[in-house]
Amino acid sequence: MSFNPLKEKGIALEKQLRSWHDIVKRPFNKYEVDCYSRTRQILMNGIEVEAWNFKHNFSRNCQDKEILNLLALSRRIEDMQQTTVNWMTPACQTVLETTLGYEQVAVDLTAWLAQNEPDDYVRETFNFGLLEDFDHLYRYSQWAYMVDGINPDEILQGMTDVVVSRPTQNHHNDNGIRLRKHYDKSKASPQTKVNIYTLVSGEQQTHNFYAEHGMMYPNDDLRRTFGEICDVEEEHVTMYESLIDPTESWFEKLLLHEFTEVCTYYNCYKDEVDDKLKQIWEEFLAFELGHLQIAADLFKKHEKRDPEEVIGEEIVLPCHFESQKEYVTNILENEIDKRLDGKEGYTTIDKLPDDWASYEAQTIVNGGYEDNKKLEIPDCPGGIKGAPTEQVIHLIKTSIGRDIAIADPKLVKKEPELIERGTEEKAQAPNTVPVEEWKEMSKIDMMEF
Repeated sequence: MSFNPLKEKGIALEKQLRSWHDIVKRPFNKYEVDCYSRTRQILMNGIEVEAWNFKHNFSRNCQDKEILNLLALSRRIEDMQQTTVNWMTPACQTVLETTLGYEQVAVDLTAWLAQNEPDDYVRETFNFGLLEDFDHLYRYSQWAYMVDGINPDEILQGMTDVVVSRPTQNHHNDNGIRLRKHYDKSKASPQTKVNIYTLVSGEQQTHNFYAEHGMMYPNDDLRRTFGEICDVEEEHVTMYESLIDPTESWFEKLLLHEFTEVCTYYNCYKDEVDDKLKQIWEEFLAFELGHLQIAADLFKKHEKRDPEEVIGEEIVLPCHFESQKEYVTNILENEIDKRLDGKEGYTTIDKLPDDWASYEAQTIVNGGYEDNKKLEIPDCPGGIKGAPTEQVIHLIKTSIGRDIAIADPKLVKKEPELIERGTEEKAQAPNTVPVEEWKEMSKIDMMEF
């Protein structure tokens, strides 16, 4: 179905206030929920946080009382919607189980967006980030097995592979080289704009979740893993948000935020298989159509332009969830050695200059300096330093003899080759798992576990 959301009235803002009993609903059953119902719930939490936060920032830069009033009223509704969506998570779902859901969002959403992105440069940026989130899912899966005693597929339900990717220790950069070329607001399609706004929201919420929940475990290595990956999510937010044209006005950005919410809620409603969640998506779609009308009226009044110049005349679908195994495998096998070139483009490991800006950043965060000398790390169990995401592989190997890898056996057996191609020789963490150990682990059949 295709429709012009600007011609749909939705529910008027003054009718959107709800009681606490309507706001806080009974959570889903983590043992029965479809994995993609969970990913939709996680994504829409991030979409609402971004909308709420944007409106606060708009208000801090605005003096017009009429605009401030509209922002305040709609922002309160966004906050209530966020509470409803976020609190659908059951209390019995552990932080690590939820984390696997967050990374499933990141992998399968980014893969979908990349395949439905008309701008080649934006698509390449999505593919670059995709491999990093894919490795995060793999690292957290080891912890889920060791700490919660679960097979990661209890959360992923066979829809998303778990296998090594571009190593997380190589994701850390001089954050300035994460900055990308932004699109031209006058030329970019509504699909590109909504794709980016959607992914920024998802990555920002992933960062926030790790920052706020990673400390809830007593295991120091696990806490450091959350800290390490949280830092990469900050880089991802930097990378994706830099794709947005900074010359968009506040009113244009408000219009795009509301349009993104309409599109994502519609996509969720269209795809949802859980009746309780489907009802929420339908109600909030009607709310957001009301918000979009307000944003469109403000845009016409203050910009003297037609909103359709920015968002077009049709809804777009930015968040369809389905298994992306084939696409992810293709990107993994062809781009694991890709790196940021420091000039808003991309290169490969073999072409990195000796003075590449990220080498110093990686040396510091993965090891450290003392008196301007690289630290020599003692090879002893009590004095481990380096990348926590490498340490988890040492720990899982000690525990069961190999890593947890769930994918086509041919892909799993390629792990040593992937590591060899995807790891930088320079600035390696002192606890980097040697290729020889990967070869040793790959000989042990996962079926034994």
